[in-house]
Amino acid sequence: MNISFEAPDKINGLMTITLETADYQPEVDKTLKDYRKRANIPGFRPGQAPMAMIKRQFGPSVKVDAVNKLLGEKLYEYVRENNIQMLGEPLPSEQQEQLDFESDKPLIFKFDIAVAPAFEAKLSGKDKVPFYNITVDDKLIDQQVEMYQSRGGQYEKVEQYDAEQRDMLKGDLREIDGTIEVADAVLMPQYIKVDDQKKLFDGCKLGDIITWNPRKAYPESDVEVSSLMKIQKEEVKDHEGDFTFQITEISRFVKAEVNQTLFDQVFGEGNVKDEKEFRQKIADQISQQFKADADYKFLLDVREHMVKKVGKLEFPEAILKRVMLNNNKDKGADFVEKNFDASIKELGWHLIKEQLVAAQGIKIEDDDLKAVAKEAARAQFAQYGMSNIPDEYLENYASEMLKKRENVDGLVDRAVDVKLTAALKGVVKLDEKDITLEDFRKMLEA
Repeated sequence: MNISFEAPDKINGLMTITLETADYQPEVDKTLKDYRKRANIPGFRPGQAPMAMIKRQFGPSVKVDAVNKLLGEKLYEYVRENNIQMLGEPLPSEQQEQLDFESDKPLIFKFDIAVAPAFEAKLSGKDKVPFYNITVDDKLIDQQVEMYQSRGGQYEKVEQYDAEQRDMLKGDLREIDGTIEVADAVLMPQYIKVDDQKKLFDGCKLGDIITWNPRKAYPESDVEVSSLMKIQKEEVKDHEGDFTFQITEISRFVKAEVNQTLFDQVFGEGNVKDEKEFRQKIADQISQQFKADADYKFLLDVREHMVKKVGKLEFPEAILKRVMLNNNKDKGADFVEKNFDASIKELGWHLIKEQLVAAQGIKIEDDDLKAVAKEAARAQFAQYGMSNIPDEYLENYASEMLKKRENVDGLVDRAVDVKLTAALKGVVKLDEKDITLEDFRKMLEA
């Protein structure tokens, strides 16, 4: 066996592997003997069929399998031992000549290999990277308090409708010149599209009968009209006349008061004693959320800084396009051309980040994955206003997440980002800047 590798331009590699019969024949002979032992051929007892017959029947396919297995082993072994930074998978070379598996002549295989460009990615205290501290002001705290009030609020019965309070009406709907009657129909006049129809409900009280026209009230929404009348959408056109609506109930949504009940509901019983503590807890909660956002932006800025510092990287584009096409056969060459530049940018950052991770000696342990999974679980619950989840519950939820293989790769990437961010904040010089949430969001959108 002989293996050679050449890459004159450092990025377009050609590997040539020459296999002699002696390299793969022992494996072929061993496999054929096993086949003979198990072969069930008419006219011969098990294990007694002539070897010549076994070779004729199974020899070619066994040889191909043995050669392919040996090729794969030796190719990756050579790449590993010679520290070749291969990008993607090796591809049969366009220089490959026709192979004759029938003869005993040496088999010569050629593979095109994309090699990562050589460069050095280093950071030190001489590198200055922005870090944004998002300020938590009273406005943000007020918004969060109001959100908790809304989630803890409830509908209460009132005597008179107030459009400003977004009241909900329940009543009996009747068609004046028709047959439709709907008991306990629900209506929220503030969503009526036409002002003159909406104003008919201003100041109405329990027991009042309002004469109105649903079709005129919702001129562009047969769905709303059909839902109100309890009919099919196709039938709406047959009921364009006036209706009466006798009000039997008026409900007003009332936000929860800022008191001990709300404190307990949000942060658990007894954990907050007064409004000052409540607001401080909310401020701490917002700050923790902002920390993740600030770290995310910091890593984006590290990326931008490093891409400029490293400079333009040269890639074996022709081979990489073939690799990309091979991995996306169902999408075709147009997909490759459209997405190639973006893919190369991501590849460049991936290679830079690999060096930064190695330089910081970052390794991901089980505890790191569990911590990231817990934070992901906490964020999911927070979306539904559940901010006081017991740690034990988060532990169990995180464990279930880690049992699913489709979750693990993403969590590993997140854990790497978390540890890399923490490490690099202690390496580079931070150019710290205070910024409002509004301006921070605008900056991310730019």
